[in-house]
Amino acid sequence: MGGSAPGQRLSQRMLDISGDRGVLKDVIREGAGELVTPDASVLVKYSGYLEHMDKPFDSNCFRKTPRLMKLGEDITLWGMELGLLSMRRGELARFLFKPTYAYGTLGCPPLIPPNTTVLFEIELLDFLDSAESDKFCALSAEQQDQFPLQKVLKVAATEREFGNYLFRQNRFYDAKVRYKRALLLLHRRSAPPEEQHLVEAAKLLVLLNLSFTYLKLERPTTALCYGEQALVIDQKNAKALFRCGQACLLMTEYQKARDFLVQAQKAQPFNHDINNELKKLASCYKDYTDKEKEMCHRMFAPCDDDSAVGEN
Repeated sequence: MGGSAPGQRLSQRMLDISGDRGVLKDVIREGAGELVTPDASVLVKYSGYLEHMDKPFDSNCFRKTPRLMKLGEDITLWGMELGLLSMRRGELARFLFKPTYAYGTLGCPPLIPPNTTVLFEIELLDFLDSAESDKFCALSAEQQDQFPLQKVLKVAATEREFGNYLFRQNRFYDAKVRYKRALLLLHRRSAPPEEQHLVEAAKLLVLLNLSFTYLKLERPTTALCYGEQALVIDQKNAKALFRCGQACLLMTEYQKARDFLVQAQKAQPFNHDINNELKKLASCYKDYTDKEKEMCHRMFAPCDDDSAVGEN
């Protein structure tokens, strides 16, 4: 692109964000809120193009769920890192990266020729600042207690949000780790009676997340444990009752599954997922009883044959 007429025309109206015209930016759609922070993890859609190419040489836009990437670790192009630091949530921008900020003098054969300027379109869907959370979680329980409750709740919420991102990417093991960090923070913290409801409300959300995550990990016993802990906080919580019912069904504890699911249905009679799970339970139970009958028949059938032979 560098030196070509189209590239020059494009670059003339772009903002220099690196100070040496190595990274140029053109905002297509404005974002909102704060700028991306240096230690953030970002959720982005991007496509990279070479001059005179309609199809991108690199893109994650075909993925259903983009991967969460941490600045300074997961992003290999210096230009992209600088570009992201200039963006706000929801922003869509076009960038030109000179070779120094992209693939260097050697390029990246066979796709990227030597000394190539590349164009990237980047959409910043969201970002989470993990620096505050990471620093806080590294403190001892005594040190954490020195901070106000709102700080603890904020860090726990950030950990839960990270877990949610990882969950949506089907990274259930990693999501579980984040949820457990959030739960540990909330368990550690004692709050005055007038603020205890804030801690319990935060715990409830994390316990529900953990129950669902362990179902995805095919560990229903642990999923049931977290679901029952959620019910201690809110005994009529439909989501907790539903998770417990799902766990019991996977454990083939059909009566317990029915008890939980019927209670969930009472709380939310028109919930599609709950009603479908009850139908699934009925089907599983029928299959189970049919197999029991068949097994009993097989157990006693040889006895009948033996007695018939003896009589003959």
